Amino acid sequence: MQKGNGKENVLKYKLMYSGIILLVYIVGKNIPLYKIDVSAYEQTSVGAEDLLVQTVGGDFSRSSILALGVFPSMISALLIQLYLAVRGLFTKVKVSPGKSQRLTVAVTLAIAVFQAVARVPELRFAVSGGMLSVAKMIAGMEMVTGAMFIMWLCDRNGKYGISGRMVFVTVNVLERIWMTLLGHSLQKLAVPLALGALMMLVILLMENTEKRIPVQRISIHNIYSDKNYLAVKFNPVGIMPVMFTSAVFLLPQLLVSLLGVFFPQQAGIAWCQENLSLTRPFGIFVYIACEYVLTIGFSLLMLNPGDIAEQFLKSGDSIVNLHAGHDTRRYLGRVMRRLGFLSATVMGACIAVPLVLQLRGDIDSALVMLPTSLMMLMGFSCNMYREVGTLHSYDACRPLL
Repeated sequence: MQKGNGKENVLKYKLMYSGIILLVYIVGKNIPLYKIDVSAYEQTSVGAEDLLVQTVGGDFSRSSILALGVFPSMISALLIQLYLAVRGLFTKVKVSPGKSQRLTVAVTLAIAVFQAVARVPELRFAVSGGMLSVAKMIAGMEMVTGAMFIMWLCDRNGKYGISGRMVFVTVNVLERIWMTLLGHSLQKLAVPLALGALMMLVILLMENTEKRIPVQRISIHNIYSDKNYLAVKFNPVGIMPVMFTSAVFLLPQLLVSLLGVFFPQQAGIAWCQENLSLTRPFGIFVYIACEYVLTIGFSLLMLNPGDIAEQFLKSGDSIVNLHAGHDTRRYLGRVMRRLGFLSATVMGACIAVPLVLQLRGDIDSALVMLPTSLMMLMGFSCNMYREVGTLHSYDACRPLL
């Protein structure tokens, strides 16, 4: 699309593209698997586990062709990033974007197959006998194909739309929040909504507060030379760790579920199946531990102190009162770890409070994830607002000639 002056309107184009992508995604979520018993998935109540699945996958009943959701692509992206980070510690040879993409596709396919194998035995079909095995095989292939299709949609939206896979998770969160609000009285919603409002305010402050590290720029010799700084948000990598925590937490659940199929008599596996849940203290501990590890790890991975220190060495710039090189790297490492720990603690406390209140019986299990969903929605909104604002500023520029 173009304006009257011949300049392309990038924001409108990206918004329209994302709208079309989301329409396809929503339609796909409502197409049931082959020979699935749809009536068996007409549930009237939800719990913490159901809401977590909905947030990550987008299909509450897990009975559509897109039942696996964005989970496989999220986990594969995380694993590839970790692989590249560890690889970078031993070699300076960069992995090409094409090879990285092929690795991501391969890992996504493997995770999708693993997840489909674990999920198919739990599905309820409308056929029996010899047709049941055929229906399970076709349903498994549909689930894997759906996961790869979602990955393709995320990739296309990342290139031509707004916010990549984040918009898919945002739609899932909005859908579940809306269904939760409609299914409960205002009296029951009072405490979760109050917690959610407080958590949204906390995340809003964390997203818009930053630590400014004074920097000396050798190329600036005017009145602005003392106003240069390296800005790091108090929430260094945003709400992304919470989103990935939901996906990572489902991974051991799927593994334990799969082991339970092959070793049904093992007491240890049965104990893990029972306690690896957000309604149990052990499951809550594992969930918060995953959030801590991912938040601090992402902070050091995305804002790598070594890379920043190396850039300073190449440009000749430096942090005020610090020598370039090892001293800068060590200082930035401390800053990133502290901010990562602060972010992990704040978000971990926000997640843990409603879960603990659930254990005490103060919050209905069907509402326990509502505050966390509202917190995630605020984080996504901040990121998308910045992206839309940047595109709007770009469109507002006028050509010189």
